[in-house]
Amino acid sequence: MNVLITGANGFVGKNIQAAFIERKDVTVATIGRQSTVEELEQAVTQADFIFHLAGVNRPVNPEEFAEGNNGFTQTLCALVKNTGRKIPIIYTSSIQAVRDNPYGVSKRGAEDHLLALQAETESPVYIFRLPNIFGKWCRPNYNSAVATFCYNTINELPLTINDPNAQVTLVYIDDLVGYFIRLMDGQVNAETFPEVDPIYTATVGELAHQIQAFRDCRTSLISENVGTGLVRALYSTYVSYLAPQQFSYTVPKYGDPRGVFVEMLKTKDAGQFSFFTAHPGVTRGGHYHHSKTEKFLVIKGEACFRFRHILTDETYEQCTSGENPVIMETVPGWSHDITNVGNDEMVVMLWANEIFDRSRPDTYAHKV
Repeated sequence: MNVLITGANGFVGKNIQAAFIERKDVTVATIGRQSTVEELEQAVTQADFIFHLAGVNRPVNPEEFAEGNNGFTQTLCALVKNTGRKIPIIYTSSIQAVRDNPYGVSKRGAEDHLLALQAETESPVYIFRLPNIFGKWCRPNYNSAVATFCYNTINELPLTINDPNAQVTLVYIDDLVGYFIRLMDGQVNAETFPEVDPIYTATVGELAHQIQAFRDCRTSLISENVGTGLVRALYSTYVSYLAPQQFSYTVPKYGDPRGVFVEMLKTKDAGQFSFFTAHPGVTRGGHYHHSKTEKFLVIKGEACFRFRHILTDETYEQCTSGENPVIMETVPGWSHDITNVGNDEMVVMLWANEIFDRSRPDTYAHKV
């Protein structure tokens, strides 16, 4: 399939191009601001599907709205008509198309040209009246509050918020691009004006608070709930604005004659992750918990785990090594320790089901 992307160097265009990197069955032609009408005509002639993303939203003169949105779309439609083929077109319009401002009028005019093309040639047309789009590569300090908040927070710049209670409607770029490609592949049936799912809503203040919370995670080590929904999408967007020299950050390391202990990540409701080391012959632990549970994974060296029931004195022992990954769990009411029985340093990953609370550690010394 030959795909044409107009506005290919814009935010949405870059993300669609990136999605096609994995597609060996798709050849992509791109049209940008510097492309000529002749180049556009040649690309349209060869196209099997068109992503029409080109547009003007921050012109120097308001007249550019009509030329860049309405006029360019009129030219594109004429070229499609001249091919004599039914070429499907996805158009990124805007929720502003229902408003009588210069931008909205120009987007609605572009829609009208596409609808006329569809009526005359039966070329399938899909017009997306999109809300605020956010995600990687969106230009900060331009027309996206999310992009601006992410960039400014990472670079310790102030956030300007006029009304923290103002509601914002959002769509995440990966959700949008994924829907576009499924539509192209015929995996979804869509009307002329489809709606992308999911659509998120939040206040400007909520967005700012959440994005600043991502920054604070590097200090507290407590992760936000970044696995699903809007917070997942915001976090992915946030880290995309890190400069390469900002990819890394240090965490505290606690050492004593036995080895070192390092906390990596804490969660609000699913415990924390850390690792520790032990020199040959060193034993760590020697305590029990009433409720806390842990999982140990030896990733280097040889270890012997020992357990003793605190009431019955029943004992159990098991050895593991980094060569054969085995998860060892600690069980409430059983004291436990771990000994490095090898000749090299031992490295052990550790997950605990709760964040360590020094005021209520639930950790009691007891001989194993």
